[in-house]
Amino acid sequence: MIETRLLIQFIAVAEELHFNRAAQRLYMAQPPLSQAIRRLEQELGVLLFERTNRCVSLTPAGVNFLKSAREVLRVLDEGVEKTRRVSQGIEGHLTLTFISIVSYAPLLRALRAFRTAFPAVSFTMLEATTQEQTEALEQGRADLGFMRAPGRSAPELRFDTIWREPVMLALPAAHPLAHSETLHLSAFQHDNFVSAPRHLGQGFHDQLIQLCAAAGFRPHITQQARQLQTLVALVASGFGVALLPASLAHEAREDVIFRPLSVDAPAELQHVELLMGWNAHSTSLIRDKLIEEIRRAMALSID
Repeated sequence: MIETRLLIQFIAVAEELHFNRAAQRLYMAQPPLSQAIRRLEQELGVLLFERTNRCVSLTPAGVNFLKSAREVLRVLDEGVEKTRRVSQGIEGHLTLTFISIVSYAPLLRALRAFRTAFPAVSFTMLEATTQEQTEALEQGRADLGFMRAPGRSAPELRFDTIWREPVMLALPAAHPLAHSETLHLSAFQHDNFVSAPRHLGQGFHDQLIQLCAAAGFRPHITQQARQLQTLVALVASGFGVALLPASLAHEAREDVIFRPLSVDAPAELQHVELLMGWNAHSTSLIRDKLIEEIRRAMALSID
């Protein structure tokens, strides 16, 4: 492995074509410089300079090596500068995972503001279920995730609740109860339900089952889908009704009606949270900067 110091010394001699001037430029004596160049030539196994009593000139191999040496130092300098920028949290890469976040305008504004403030930070954005996100964070494949409650212990992960919203009932516009202002959940005990599979979001799935249990029945789930927007489409198509976060009601559709629920259940069951999660065992300054930006933007706005 050739030392960086030897490359710097070689470049000085190559540019000055005079050992004494190169030594003065490097603030060193001329004999040690000559010895360093001979040692470099021995390591390379080639002659880099033609030396006579009257002049010093580069050999063809020396001309080629000069280009390589300059490129090596340029790449090294760029790497050092990039490392400093990463350590300062102004450059780097983040992998974000998320359930659908299109309905959460404050979160989208926070991401946009962060990208504007730190344009040298690149992103990989991956849509994933809560279960998939939890695994990605635990395994170090993601830096930050936006999800529902995992429903299982994840001691190495940390979570912030960044949004809290009511659970609403989505039903087809043609449903007999579609135009009732407030719906008693027990009135739907004989309806078909559509839901996300439990293994993809255990916490949210179990919460909805508990809501129905508080209303005195267990829902008859006839169709399942990974994405909440797909569940809305299934409701629109008449496959059943669904318990969904209120934010989905902002996406106006004529064929699906969202209505508030009336059910004798604890408040925590009647609301759903959007969590921001990360692995506390990993360190990332840019991730932490993004977390703070999102905390400010969302202002922990829990209804």
